[in-house]
Amino acid sequence: MVNIEGLTTETVNEATKNIDQLDSLGIVTLINQEDKKVAEAIEEELPSIAKTIDAVAERFKRGGRIIYCGAGSSGRMGTLDAVELTPTYSVSPEQAFGLLAGGESAMYRAVEGAEDSRELAVEDLKAVGLTADDCVIGIAASGRTPYTLAALEYANEIGALSVSVTCNKDSQMAAKAQISIAPVVGAEVISGSTRMKAGTAQKMIVNMISTGVMIRLGKVYQNYMVHVQPTNEKLVVRSCRMVSQITGVDMETAEKVLREADMKVANAIVMIQGHCSAEQAEEALGHAEGKVREAIAMVEKKNR
Repeated sequence: MVNIEGLTTETVNEATKNIDQLDSLGIVTLINQEDKKVAEAIEEELPSIAKTIDAVAERFKRGGRIIYCGAGSSGRMGTLDAVELTPTYSVSPEQAFGLLAGGESAMYRAVEGAEDSRELAVEDLKAVGLTADDCVIGIAASGRTPYTLAALEYANEIGALSVSVTCNKDSQMAAKAQISIAPVVGAEVISGSTRMKAGTAQKMIVNMISTGVMIRLGKVYQNYMVHVQPTNEKLVVRSCRMVSQITGVDMETAEKVLREADMKVANAIVMIQGHCSAEQAEEALGHAEGKVREAIAMVEKKNR
């Protein structure tokens, strides 16, 4: 039998023992009080999160990938974060993705026994051709899930970056990972229901990591996601507004230049701010590795 004694995430929350006797307002008030503890727990881990961002950005820049690994709710958190990087930052789905114990079907329903398979984790990582440039981020509230633990161990064997995101101190995963992120959010409102506070903490952390990496790689200008893919009407309007707000031109001009820039927001900004052609903007952004500030400076220097 698996030993989960001593895990903070498995303890009973004395403050919520009478939650079954409360009305709906009382229930959500109690949940909200507990949720407030999550951000405070994460604050303690900010140095480790920042260290992770630096390490991931370094590898990502040279072609490495972000690979989230996990089972159940924890694995889903990583997968959700990865898939959002394509529309928001134009990251290829091959460069950031999640591996779920039990495969893609586990995204929608539990696959019994998958999280207990160490062999399955190694098989999954071999299938995607894990390399030393890649980053394996293992997510598990307990810090002892066999699938995720094995993924970190295999990452170490290959020479990839291994990062653990857990909600228990001094876990098995923390001991294996090169970088450990372990906010202790305390006992759950409903005993053992780690999709609650632990899941919220995991979601906040992976958001921080991926957003921080994107910022470091120049995918953000000011506080705008200038490498967004305007793939639907809402995103086209948002892209036009972004160009307008950043450059000061009206919406009509923003849309005109955006279309000249082949619907690339960053290119349109460089064209307007640098008073240059679409070709010049594309060339400057190439030299600047996508960083808008640097590209604008290059164009302005060249046109003096």
